[in-house]
Order: sequence, then C-alpha cells, then structure tokens
Amino acid sequence: QVQLVESGGGLVQTGGSLRLSCAASGRTFSRYAMGWFRQAPGKEREFVAVISWNGGRTYYADSVKGRFTISRDNAKNMVYLQMNSLKPEDTAVYYCAAAGTGWASTPANAYDYWGQGTQVTVSS
Repeated sequence: QVQLVESGGGLVQTGGSLRLSCAASGRTFSRYAMGWFRQAPGKEREFVAVISWNGGRTYYADSVKGRFTISRDNAKNMVYLQMNSLKPEDTAVYYCAAAGTGWASTPANAYDYWGQGTQVTVSS
C-alpha cells in the first residue's frame, strides 16, 4: 500500500516556474515507478511524466518535454516535478501516481495509487 500527498501547486505567471512535490508512504516506495498526470477542467486526465524505480529512466509527454523535469529521492520517499516556462495551457490539477512495477507506461490505468492532486494555475 502506498499513500501519496502532493504539494507545491499555486498561481504563477506565464513563463514562471513551480516545483511540485509528492510525499509517499510505505517502505516499498523504491520499487514503484512514479508518474505525474494532470487534469484540466472539462478534459480527461493526461499523462505528464514518469520515472523508473531507480530514477534511471524518464519519459515525458511531448507537450512538456524540455520544460518539465521529473526526479525522485528514494531515501526521502519523494518525487518531484520541476516545471519551467509555464504556459496557460499547463493550468490543471496535477496528480502523483505510483505503479507497482519498476517502469510504467502512459495510460492512467497502469498506475495503482493516486494522490489527491494539487492545483496549478498559470495566468496569461
């Protein structure tokens, strides 16, 4: 069982930066691939980024590639999403998710545990 709590969301201007954090409980955290998803009003939840169990592999949605960076600290049971050059279209609730495998693909149903989400709003 893994419990996830996101933090770090907020209001930022276009071009600004935010760093999201996801705190995970559970002694087996280091076995899980971790992902970030987002959901804008009226839209489906979409994949943002994923990182493998040891941090050695990452994958990003085309829409955030080159602007967002996912990382993890297994010693602290933490996952991060550094978001730079933010755009209004990045506005969404951002969710942290854990997959019970060392690597996971992009569909949301590949993930077993989800956090409650943190709101990110980018003003134009």
